Amino acid sequence: MTRPYHSPRRAQDAADTRRDILRAAAELFSTKGYGRVTVAEIAKKAGVAPQTVYSSAGNKSQILREILGESIVRSDAASALDAIRRTDSVAEAMALLAKGTRMGNESEQRVVDVLLAAIPVHEDSAELWEQATGSYREALRETALHLRDKGLLTTDVDRATDVLWFCFGFAAWRTLVKECGWSWDDAERWLARQAVAMLSP
Repeated sequence: MTRPYHSPRRAQDAADTRRDILRAAAELFSTKGYGRVTVAEIAKKAGVAPQTVYSSAGNKSQILREILGESIVRSDAASALDAIRRTDSVAEAMALLAKGTRMGNESEQRVVDVLLAAIPVHEDSAELWEQATGSYREALRETALHLRDKGLLTTDVDRATDVLWFCFGFAAWRTLVKECGWSWDDAERWLARQAVAMLSP
C-alpha cells in the first residue's frame, strides 16, 4: 500500500488561489453588479484561467454563496447572543442586539449591497435569501426566546422575532444609513429605542 501524497505547499497555493478568486469576484460584484459579471472577468481579475475559477470556487452562483457564507461567519452573531443571554432587561438586550447587528451590517456593508442587488437576477433567489437571512433571523429568535424565558415578553416569540427583524434586519440599517444619511451611531441608538418601545406593554 502507498500513502496518499500530501503537499502543504500545494494546499496553500490552492487556498491562496481560491481566496484571490473570491476577492476578485466580490469586487466585481460590488462595482458592476452580480448580473453583469462573467466568470471570464473574474478569472482575468484574479489572474487565473476560467477553468481554474470553476475548479477552485465553482460557478458564479456558487462563488456568491461562498462570499456570503464567509460574510456570515465574520459577522459573529454567536458573540452577541452570548452577551444578550446574560441580560435581565429588554433595554439591555436591545442595546446589545443593536450593537451586534450594527457591527455586522457595517463591517459587511459591501456584501449586503451585493446580495440585495443580486436577488432580482439570481438563478435561485429564494434559496440565496434563505442563506443570507436564515441564521440572522435565528439569532433574533434566540433573543426573543431569552426575553420570554426571563418573563419580559408581552407577545409570542414568533411575533417578537418579526418585530426584531423589522428593527434590526438589513432593510432597517440600509434605510437609515444608506438612504437617509444617518450615522451608524445614531441608527444604533434609535433602533434600540424603537425595539424597546415595540416590545414593551
